[in-house]
Amino acid sequence: MKIAVYRKEHFNAAHRLNNPKWSEEKNDEVFGKCNNPNWHGHNYELVVKLIGEPDPDTGYVYDMKELSDLIKKHVLVRFDHKNLNLDTEEFRELNPTAENIAVVIYNILRPKIDERLDMKVTLYETERNYVEYPA
Repeated sequence: MKIAVYRKEHFNAAHRLNNPKWSEEKNDEVFGKCNNPNWHGHNYELVVKLIGEPDPDTGYVYDMKELSDLIKKHVLVRFDHKNLNLDTEEFRELNPTAENIAVVIYNILRPKIDERLDMKVTLYETERNYVEYPA
């Protein structure tokens, strides 16, 4: 019997979507307001989903306090109230789209969680725009 458990966290971050290989005109055309050279920000909602068999002794798929602590230590401390382009190593060369942020978060957390558990990361950039990785 597999069960899915979810932990939801929140962080705020600024970013600029920009491809340095392109002209400013093309960046403006593709990314619009998200290419603002003075940055813009989001109130991100992060959902980490773990799927697995409950432990017969605890009844847990995963201890949710542990999951919360893991996300805070390895994701929130790194990204909350940061300019993703300027303040993080992960996005110095990688365009901080919601898609790329979700993949980076997944890659940070995946090695820290038992490989027997399936994992998905859902990242809400706005209430209506969100991504999930892996799809």
